[in-house]
Amino acid sequence: MANTTSVCDWRVEINNMAKSAKTKKVFSDAFLVQIKESLLAEKDRLEKELAKFTKKSDLVGDFDAEYPEYGDKEDENANEVAEYTANKPLEEVLEGMLADVKKSLTRLEKGNYGICKYCDRPIDEKRLKARPTSGACVACKKTLTDEV
Repeated sequence: MANTTSVCDWRVEINNMAKSAKTKKVFSDAFLVQIKESLLAEKDRLEKELAKFTKKSDLVGDFDAEYPEYGDKEDENANEVAEYTANKPLEEVLEGMLADVKKSLTRLEKGNYGICKYCDRPIDEKRLKARPTSGACVACKKTLTDEV
């Protein structure tokens, strides 16, 4: 009986090598270094912002908004609830942004950064400079959001 796992692994490896080669042919090393520096700076900024009002959870990549403690008086309790309810949505947005940055850094490491995940074509450098976490080209994004 043939070992299909090794054949599948081999196909995945070949696909990854092809994508890596595609990235290196499409984008210059200088451009990729610039993008990586931009993504690392954004990652650092987001983590610092989250650290202002959250604590890191035991779950990987998860943060929990801290419940502030102002005291036991009614107005202090109201302020605690108001601050927490303001911080919770902000936490979720920042976590999502941080996850996008981490995915982009992973794609850079794997060599498939800047390749559209839908059509497998290169994403325009202007789009990547404007939004380094883009995983889709403009045409596919428009199709997905019914803008076509």
